[in-house]
Amino acid sequence: MLLELRQCNPRALDDLDYVREAMVDAARVVGAQIIGESFHQFNPQGITGVLAIAESHLSIHTWPELGYAAADIFTCNASSEPRDAARLLIDKLESKDPSIHIIERGVEAPAPVPSS
Repeated sequence: MLLELRQCNPRALDDLDYVREAMVDAARVVGAQIIGESFHQFNPQGITGVLAIAESHLSIHTWPELGYAAADIFTCNASSEPRDAARLLIDKLESKDPSIHIIERGVEAPAPVPSS
């Protein structure tokens, strides 16, 4: 699941502890087991973060100056609902113009259409 989070709260997007907590909460919402993490605060602004989960990963990149964040929720846990994690991130980052793109991946996913 790819999230395009536009018109977010710039202060939230530049608060490392807040973004990390939102990502951990999103992982918990889908019942993921966090096995590692890395978050970085850029100077003068912006954050990048990754949570490695036993089921795959969650990642985020923020541009506070644009009020924009890109987040990925990649999980192979068929019993989880990644939309719940997406909604949590949308709410916590106060995105007024979010979009969600679902990509089916894996052995059982439909074959992609080749691009020319």
